[in-house]
Formats: sequence, C-alpha cells, structure tokens
Amino acid sequence: MTKTFDQGKDEIAKLCHYFATNRQSYLGPAIKEAHVRQSLIDPFFEALGWDVANRSMTAPQYREVIPEDSLGIEGQQKAPDYTFRVGTLTKFYVEAKKCGVNISADPTPFPCAKGRQHHHPAGGLERERV
Repeated sequence: MTKTFDQGKDEIAKLCHYFATNRQSYLGPAIKEAHVRQSLIDPFFEALGWDVANRSMTAPQYREVIPEDSLGIEGQQKAPDYTFRVGTLTKFYVEAKKCGVNISADPTPFPCAKGRQHHHPAGGLERERV
C-alpha cells in the first residue's frame, strides 16, 4: 500500500507524540538499541515510504532496506544497521543508537563512511515514488 504525504506526516506526528510521552523511559539506561529501532526508527522510515520489513516480499537482491548489511571496508567487515537502496543502488546507510547516546561527544562517523562522508538533509529521506 502506497502512503500519501499526509498519511506519512500523520504517522510521524504520532511517533513524535509517543516518544514525548515516553521520553524518560527511552532516555533511561535500561532501554536497548534494538527496542529503539523496533518502536521508533523502523516506523519512522516506514512512514517515509520505505519498506523496512520487506512486506512486499521483494527478492533479496532488490530489497529497499537491508538490516545489518555486510560491507567490506578497508579489509574489515562492517555492518550498518540499515542500508537503503533503490533497485540495487545503495542510496544511504543509517547507524542507529539508543536515545541516551550523545553522538555529539564522539563525532566519528560509522566506519563505512570513513574518508567519504556524505551529509544529506533529512528532507531527502522520503522514498521516491515511481
């Protein structure tokens, strides 16, 4: 099912409200990254139109979102939390962190981006409609 812009916007507003209501729990030390991914990050990208759970049952080589993809970087295997693709072309990676992590304190990006960092505005994350 294809979502309209307004439907996606409403879903993101609900996610923001859910997070605001449960902020203290999400910032607590007991919360795990996997829980944040399942309850906040996955629904966020689904609201933007990405098929995170592969509900369309697309063949593996054409999946839009690949969780924990394996990448060979500088002779080492790395695994970003999400690889987003259109067809077989990778568009961007997402490395998730639990809510209490201060990413400003460690400005080092995910190792797969080392030497080739790309900064894209969040507005470019919506899945292109074809």
